[in-house]
Amino acid sequence: MASTATKNYTFTWVGTNREGVAMKGETLGASQALVKAQLRQQGINPSRIRKKTTLFGLGGGQRKKKIKAGDISVFARQLATMMEAGVPLVQALDIIAKGSDNPSLTRLVTDIRDHIESGSTLAASLAEHPKYFDDLFVSLVAAGEASGALETLLDKVATYKEKTESIKGKVRKALVYPTSVIIVAFIVMLILLYFVVPQFEALFHGFNATLPAFTRLVIHLSDVVQNWWWIIFIGIVLSGFLFVRFYKRSYRFHRLVDRLLLKLPVIGNILDKSVVARFARTLSTMFAAGVPLVEALDSVAGAAGNLVYEEGIRQMRSQVATGQRLQLALSNTGLFPSMTQQMIAIGEESGSLDTMCARVADIYEEEVDNQVDSLSSLLEPFIMAVIGVLVGGLIIAMYLPIFQLGSVV
Repeated sequence: MASTATKNYTFTWVGTNREGVAMKGETLGASQALVKAQLRQQGINPSRIRKKTTLFGLGGGQRKKKIKAGDISVFARQLATMMEAGVPLVQALDIIAKGSDNPSLTRLVTDIRDHIESGSTLAASLAEHPKYFDDLFVSLVAAGEASGALETLLDKVATYKEKTESIKGKVRKALVYPTSVIIVAFIVMLILLYFVVPQFEALFHGFNATLPAFTRLVIHLSDVVQNWWWIIFIGIVLSGFLFVRFYKRSYRFHRLVDRLLLKLPVIGNILDKSVVARFARTLSTMFAAGVPLVEALDSVAGAAGNLVYEEGIRQMRSQVATGQRLQLALSNTGLFPSMTQQMIAIGEESGSLDTMCARVADIYEEEVDNQVDSLSSLLEPFIMAVIGVLVGGLIIAMYLPIFQLGSVV
């Protein structure tokens, strides 16, 4: 059966190790015979091996679970910790694969382990999965393998991933809070227009008076929602789809959105500082690993997370490649704060650029953290105004005719 030669399945097994201690676990493999051979290579004598089945007997596979950036961060920290403790690389990967509760991550780590067992380096094995391990990650691991300090570089990679994921999480928190409140208010307004306003409209038919203009406008909106709700729904879904599609595929549109986000009140400042923090953290990590500055800036540009800054960093790279100082190239972009420029200049003069960049990253990460924590109080007046206009306006429009009922009678 040719399909079993290319498709891996999950097998459960029970056996004993070389000391006769009973063991059990799960292993990925193309067939029962290959899994048995793999276990024997690990010093395990299996007494029972069975293909793991799932609900509805879907061929023994497992439901796919997406590998998130946080999973890669945890993987980097686990690998760094075990390598520092003296655990061999292949064994460390095997432990991580067995300890993961995410089948997709287990398959990924197992594939990396298999590549290494076949004679490949860790960096080359990671490069086979660019979706999860970017050029920066691979470059640092390659530098560690070349210098014989893989444990140290893995620790730097893990720290870098943890810091960057933390700052990304804070930025997402800053964006999700106001957006979710506005979306909920908009949904409540649509519910009122579809279900509540028609009840008032039936009541108003018994009035012998002209309805206020505001009330007539709301009733007209209610009629539109009731008659064309499906068009409105399709329009919202289509708009969201087109926005995401253009954002991913159109460089100009992507850049325009990134520039507009940086100009937003409050949130734009958080995004700005988070990008500067990510720039400084990435440059510090790359430079400390011994990566040349020009090559490091290329990786830093890819990790910026904002096209406006990415263009600026690539401009810096071109200027540094021609012999210009980093601080001057930084100033020419017009994007980075003066404090960042001054600390970079001090780092260049003192020969401690990695240390100064790390301090810049610490400063701006702390500022982002503080601003996100105070975001709710800063946006509270704006959110209350939005809710008041959307929901309160509808309620006022419905009660205006009732207030005028006395003059009609």
